[in-house]
Amino acid sequence: MNVHHLELFYFVAKHGGISAAVRHIPYGIQQPAVSGQIRALEENAGARLFERSPFRLTPAGEKLFAHVRPFFEGLDAVATELRAGTKPELRIGASELVLRDHVPAVMQRVRERHPKLRLTLRSGYQTQLEAWLRDGVIDLAIGPIDARPPARLRQLRLAWVPLVLLVHRQWPVKDAKQLWAQRKVAEPLVGLPATTAVMKNFQRGLKKRGVVWPQAVEATSIELVTCYVANGEGHGVNLAISGAIRHRDVRVVPLEGFEPMTMGVLWRGEPSELQRIAIGEVQRYARATWPEWAIADELK
Repeated sequence: MNVHHLELFYFVAKHGGISAAVRHIPYGIQQPAVSGQIRALEENAGARLFERSPFRLTPAGEKLFAHVRPFFEGLDAVATELRAGTKPELRIGASELVLRDHVPAVMQRVRERHPKLRLTLRSGYQTQLEAWLRDGVIDLAIGPIDARPPARLRQLRLAWVPLVLLVHRQWPVKDAKQLWAQRKVAEPLVGLPATTAVMKNFQRGLKKRGVVWPQAVEATSIELVTCYVANGEGHGVNLAISGAIRHRDVRVVPLEGFEPMTMGVLWRGEPSELQRIAIGEVQRYARATWPEWAIADELK
């Protein structure tokens, strides 16, 4: 039998139905997908495992649940025992700027509780970080997030950060509205990859204003966006983070009326004790560093 199908059946049987199971499965999966995979399990087993309405396990379902329940309910204890025999390790992914300027302060606090912690850092942009989380390459990712968590991932919002337009210092205009008057902006647009939350958010703002602005340059970090604007490659979209947008050849133009970007921390599945500690310290740092932008979400 497919082990993933057995895991879904375990949640369905434990919580008394498919809709209730979806609310408790520790990764993103929709109800139709669960229903389809449960049907596949029943076909493989050659027996109906439960009645749908009202929910009730069949004799075959009760027998299967009794068999798989000890395994799935014992996984957390086994994981704890395995971790206890090794040095704690935390793998964090974020942009170069976040890893350089912010993570060290967070890790000082984490090391107070785990002084022998082994730390691995990996820099990347949003879509890379999400893929690394799903593949188990990293444990936590810090950066821009969408309104809903990506498939199979969980997230906690940290702070709102405004979007800004970066222009070369020789550009005479100080108001972005002059660009919107063009309807189709002629100047090259510099930004993060189009699939990132930052650029999708910016393009939504343009669409509301009836403005078309194709992207000409894709950069893999917010620092590179600023660098290419300074080199005269075009106007850039960036986050209002001083360490990323400050440059002698660049001016910052406010993007009034554009929705701010949400910064957050992402992880996969049920967070370990170490992950919970790190997430809590990241949140505490965000509240202290950006009190005017901080979001008061709590880790559940």
